[in-house]
Formats: sequence, structure tokens, C-alpha cells
Amino acid sequence: MSVQPAMPKCWHKESKPHKFCPGCGHGLVLKALGEAIDELGIQDKVVFGCDIGCSLLAWDFFDVDTVQTHHGRTTPVITGIKRANPEVLGVAYMGDGGGYAIGAQHLVSAATRNERITVILVNNTQYGMTGGQMAPTTLPGQKTETSPYGRDVQATGYPTQGPEMVAAITSEGAYVARGTVANVKQLKKFIKKALENQMAGNGFSFVEALSTCPTNWRTNAAETWKFIQEEMPKFFKVGEIKAPGPREEEG
Repeated sequence: MSVQPAMPKCWHKESKPHKFCPGCGHGLVLKALGEAIDELGIQDKVVFGCDIGCSLLAWDFFDVDTVQTHHGRTTPVITGIKRANPEVLGVAYMGDGGGYAIGAQHLVSAATRNERITVILVNNTQYGMTGGQMAPTTLPGQKTETSPYGRDVQATGYPTQGPEMVAAITSEGAYVARGTVANVKQLKKFIKKALENQMAGNGFSFVEALSTCPTNWRTNAAETWKFIQEEMPKFFKVGEIKAPGPREEEG
């Protein structure tokens, strides 16, 4: 007789399995977040906000207070909730479009003000929900629905270095890191440290998670893994970028 492993306390049993496409990395990012919430014992304090895009499919993923926002507005909504009730642990969850395109102003403003919230941004180099258009994080030469010949950096610029930007504009006490679903153990450690930084009241906490989208990348399993392990880290360095105390880096 087999024994099924216990489901983490903060997960909604009715919403499993998740609703993301096969091979999507969102499920792994959310698993890392859920395990971090359980290990810290903060389920009753978390308010989880999710953006429009693929991230909206997480609206019923956790058994915590949850709000779904307009596209790009998750950061200010969670900021408002945190300011209204400082005891809350606010988590803003979004994709690269929600954070680096339509929501860029809100991300920059919250980081500059050093708001005591945690932002988790999933970077899969394109707009997954709407069919795979070019995003701020699309790699040079990468083909998408709106860059069929590959991204021309002379015309569109280079991929947005989100964590590096946030690290540059935040005050002392902020926590900034970039993880990857290719190393979920390390990603969970970064998310957990971001939440702990908020719990300590230090400042803005930001974690970018490199993620997969084989549906829109049009890649098989081997090609998907090669892209996230070899191609994405060329432009998006994994590791802690800003942290109170010693930082963990990965080449």
C-alpha cells in the first residue's frame, strides 16, 4: 500500500494539479513559495497578490488571503495592503510583462521607496498568456510571435536586467536575488530569505525566477532545459545581488 506525501499546509487541495501548461515553470516557482511559507509558519499572515497573465492562474493556488489585480498593478495593490496593515506579509506575484513593461513604473516606485513587501517575478523571456510575443526579457536573436526573425537589439534594446535595476535604486536593507527553476532548492532559499527580510522590516525584497515556457518556445524537453540552463544565464546571472550580510553568487 503506497502512502501519498502530505500536501503543504498552505496549498488549496481543490486546485491541484495546477492549471499551467505542461513544462511551465510557474508550478515550480509556486511550489518553492508554498514550501517557504510553510517552513516559516506564516500562512495566517500572508496576503498573496497575482497579476494578469499566466500568473493569474495562481489565484486559487494557496490557502491564504489572495487578491487578483489589474495587469501591472499588483505591486501597488500589495503596497497599499501592507501600509494599511503593517503586520501583513505582502507577496506580489507577476510575470516579466507585469513587472518590466506595463508595471515597470510601479516596480521602480515601490523599490525606490523601499516598500516592505516581497515581489516575485517570473521571467520566461516572452508573453506566455497571449501567445508568445516579445517581452522586455526576450534574448537577442530570440524568435517570438512579434520578432519572427529574432530580436534585433539595435532596434529594441537589450533584455531588461530587472534585479540589477532594483538593486541599484533600493536603499540599504533591501534584498534582491535571481533564481531559476533549474535549481528549485536554491530558488526556495532566495524566496525564503526575501520573506524573512520583510518579516524583519528591513526593506524591499525582490526575487526574479528564470522559468520555462516550452509551449511558446516551441521546444522539446531537452531543448527547454538547454535554453534555461545555458542560454538564459548568459544574460541573467543567477545569485543574490543585494542582501543584508554576505551574498550567495552563482557564475
